[in-house]
Amino acid sequence: MAKKETKTESVTQSIKERLQNIYKLQLIDSEIDRIKIMRGELPLEVRDLEDEIEGLETRIKNLESEVENSKSQIAERENGKKEAEALIARYTEQQNNVRNNREYDALTKEVEFQNLEIELCDKKIREHTEDIETKSSLISESKIKFDERYKDLEVKKSELNKIIAETQKEEEKLNKEREIIATKTEPRLLYAYSRIRNNVLNKMAVVTIERDACGGCFNKIPPQRQLDIKSSRKIIPCEYCGRILVDPEILEN
Repeated sequence: MAKKETKTESVTQSIKERLQNIYKLQLIDSEIDRIKIMRGELPLEVRDLEDEIEGLETRIKNLESEVENSKSQIAERENGKKEAEALIARYTEQQNNVRNNREYDALTKEVEFQNLEIELCDKKIREHTEDIETKSSLISESKIKFDERYKDLEVKKSELNKIIAETQKEEEKLNKEREIIATKTEPRLLYAYSRIRNNVLNKMAVVTIERDACGGCFNKIPPQRQLDIKSSRKIIPCEYCGRILVDPEILEN
């Protein structure tokens, strides 16, 4: 009979330790959550600004590359014009020394063709010039926006770094404590705890009884079930929300 009581006490203590560990884990995680809430949306805002700045940098580089390409095209067309003008001068001079109408007509066609080449070059030069003007304007706008976003980023980073500096030691301490408690927690219970935390908005997977109700969903808990929870003899989830229920004084005993 004595052996049976000892075994029961051992099992009860084991379950109680599990509940104590999982509740401690919840308290630590809640503190870590509080620190993250203090940072608010700043980490996301910083990341979004960094992504936007990176996109603006890429856009500016691409536009500048396109401008340089247009300038190269203009230079090629200018050279094409000079070549066409040189050919026109040569063909015109040759026309003065032709021996028959057929040679004259052939040279005239060459002159006309080169004039068309000059017109085409002028058209392309105008198009590339307009393209340069448009893209140069876009580059200027993008650079202004880049400078504005960069200043915003510096401000947001400064705010975030200040908060991190104020809470870093506390968070590091909590994370070390969490790691120790997690290693003491039964893997299956730890998995269930993580799953519940991920499925509830307030991240509270372990809650105490408050005013005869679940501290998570606030549904009433029957008196007998409250006694079972207070005894800490077994792991009891809330029948409404699935959170693990513990006695408010579990860490004091």
